[in-house]
Order: sequence, then C-alpha cells, then structure tokens
Amino acid sequence: MTISAFLTHLGFGAALCALSAFLTWVLMKRVRIIDIPNERSSHTNPTPRSGGIAIVATFFVGLIALWALGDDPLLSQSYFWAFCASAFLIAVVSIVDDLSGMSFRAKLMLQIGCAITVMALGVVVDQVSLPGVGVWHLGWLAYPLTLVWIVGLTNAFNFMDGIDGISGGAAVLAAGFFAAITFMNGSSFLYLVSLVIVASSLGFLLWNWQPAKIFMGDSGSQFLGFVLAVLAVMAGRFDASHVSYFVMPMLFFHYIWDTTYTLIRRLRAGERVTEAHRSHLYQLMNRLGLSHARVTGIYLSIGTLQGLAALLLVQLQGELRILLFVPFIALQLFLTIGVTRRARTAGLIA
Repeated sequence: MTISAFLTHLGFGAALCALSAFLTWVLMKRVRIIDIPNERSSHTNPTPRSGGIAIVATFFVGLIALWALGDDPLLSQSYFWAFCASAFLIAVVSIVDDLSGMSFRAKLMLQIGCAITVMALGVVVDQVSLPGVGVWHLGWLAYPLTLVWIVGLTNAFNFMDGIDGISGGAAVLAAGFFAAITFMNGSSFLYLVSLVIVASSLGFLLWNWQPAKIFMGDSGSQFLGFVLAVLAVMAGRFDASHVSYFVMPMLFFHYIWDTTYTLIRRLRAGERVTEAHRSHLYQLMNRLGLSHARVTGIYLSIGTLQGLAALLLVQLQGELRILLFVPFIALQLFLTIGVTRRARTAGLIA
C-alpha cells in the first residue's frame, strides 16, 4: 500500500467515525428509545439505547461508498449482495425489537433466516484443520456448523452487551485486528469492510464509555455479531486473503467462553435460559464490586491478547493453529473458577 492510499483509508475511516459519533449524539438527544432500569440492569438511570442505529447507518454509508468508489470484483458478487440484504434485515429486526420488544424465539428464528440467506449462496465453512486429523472437508456438516457459528456469535455478542463500553470496545478491537490480518494476507475488500466496522463502532464508543450516555441496544449488538460472523466465513471461503476460519473465534474467544459457560451453568441449575439474567461472568464481576470500567478493561485486555495471538495464528500451519487456544482456555478456566466461587459465596448464583 502506498502512503497516499494509507492516508486515504485513514481519512475515510476518520470521516465515518465522525459520522457515527454525530449520529449517536443526535439519537441520544432526539430519539427517545429509553432503557428503564430494573432488577436485572447494571445501570441505575434511564438511558437511551438507540446507539446501534448510528452503527448500522454508518456501516451502510461506508459500504455504499466502497461499492460506488471501489473496484474490487467481490463487490459485484451475488454473495456480497446476500450479505448486505441479510445484514440489513437483521438490523431492521433488531431495531423493531428495541422499539417494541420481541420474544427470544421470534428473534432466533429471524436470525436463522438471515444466516440461511447467506449460506444459500455458498457462504459456509467448508473445511477445518485439526491436530491429528489434518484438513477435514466438512461436506454436509458445513451447513449446520456454519449456522451454529453465525447464530451463536450473533447471540453471544448480544448477551455480552451488558455494561458500559464492553461490546463497542470488543467490536473496535476485533474488527481492527481482523482488518490488519486480512490486509497482511492480501485482502482489500474485507480489510476495508473491517475498517468500516471499526469506525462505526468507535464513533458510538465515544458516547458509550463509562459513564455511558447511550447504549447500543439489540440494533447494534445483534448486527455487529452477525456481520463479524459472516465476514469470518467470507474471509476463509471467498476473499483473496483466505484467512483461517479460526481467526474470528480466537478474537472472540472470551465472548464465546463466557456465553457457553453461562448457558451450561444455567441449564444445570434448572434455570430458564431464555429469560434475562445477570449471571454472565462479566456481570458477576461487576456485581462483586468491580466498576464497569474495570470489568471492561479486563475484557479488552484479554481481547488484545487474543488479537495478538490471532496475528500469530495466521503465520502457523493449519494443524498448529488450534493449539494457540490452549493458554486462553487456561486463562478462562482460572477466571471462571475464581469468579464463580466468589459469586456463590456472595449468594449471587446457586
């Protein structure tokens, strides 16, 4: 990349970040979609939760600019338009949910429909490399596995958006590392789309850092989870970078772990897992006395380490890549055991 191109991309990102920050401010002041605190809330004051609309709007402005001004052949492919259509659909559904509320079952079915839309045009995880197995061509398993991945990360991102700055910060970090990785591996399309996500999320984050003046709501969290999940598959299957499918799971390993562990623990405790709660690990840390900024800082620090590991991951041979998850499994086990024991002692969970 030339210096001129780099400065152009930097200016493009800065302009989108400013647009996102401005739209977030407008929504904060003019659009009265208010999150009223209840017994499951981690905040005490009524707070606007329309910030996700600014993220979505800025993202599509950036995407339209890439299509109008760019010359990447991927921008004209059918799966790119399926991606745009499904991303728009899940954004609309999430905004409706913020406005009027939807049941978890209805949201889940619509998420599955959005995932099937892009899968129908070949956006699927077709093969993985495993130690002792080598390259495993998934065959028909590609479709259920991809469905679980897309819907799973969509919901994980949604569930983890519970304290100031945690999801906006995670999106900036993960998309930033993903932009660097795809660029270093020869991508222009997904590198620029990731840059758009960074800018859209960063502009919102300026108003969402503790004490948050606005939340992203489902319109932002579901949208970002879905878009990042689909980009991960596109990067491995279609993009010039052919980035390993393990990169995005590495970038969001702390989110995947927290969500999976909490789901399993609640199922074992006989709780209704579709009901809202405050027992994710990050929520328990906050309830045990750590401030929003401290908990968010811990998760962003872990996310940074995972981003650095992802940079290393793409330099390794296929079967060795999964071994990079081992230290993060150990880290999460240590964190999980410590937080869970203290939460049970304090009577926060059964």
